[in-house]
Amino acid sequence: MQPPPVVGQPVLSPVLLLGQAPGEKEPQLQRPFAWTAGKTLFQWLAGIGLDEPQVRSRVYMAAVCRCFPGKKPRGGDRVPNLQEVANCRRWLKRECELLEPRLLIPVGKLAIAQYLPVQRLTEVIGRRHRVDCFGREVDCIPLPHPSGASTWHRTSPGKELLAQALGLIADHPAWRSLCE
Repeated sequence: MQPPPVVGQPVLSPVLLLGQAPGEKEPQLQRPFAWTAGKTLFQWLAGIGLDEPQVRSRVYMAAVCRCFPGKKPRGGDRVPNLQEVANCRRWLKRECELLEPRLLIPVGKLAIAQYLPVQRLTEVIGRRHRVDCFGREVDCIPLPHPSGASTWHRTSPGKELLAQALGLIADHPAWRSLCE
């Protein structure tokens, strides 16, 4: 892991957006989802009522791991390993205890796997789940990772499941409260 840690704005929110880990550019820019994957994510969220500045000021954004994990030997960002995830877990636990979110939006497989058994994306995206968030039951609506390297959200059935997931988020009372 390569410091510095990257965290979102300190905002009390009923919605917790959870990513995997910062990308290569986020430590320099000092904000999560600040590069290409973020642009895609914010386009999705703008379609359901909040543009990027609104999301950044109204939604609590965190990550499974807080520092950039580095590059894979053959390119692309390295996925944090189990020890790195465990090292950062206390931060996420404390954030969940303080926020008491009503809606959890994990983005990508690693974030989803923190709350749901490892499954195919087609089995979890486009559905609302009830999950244990450190001792508290919350609604969980997963999203695929918005990476430009992934085609999952641009082809069937991913494209349709993404639309269903965004519809579920848009209709959730916690999200609607942020759009008022």
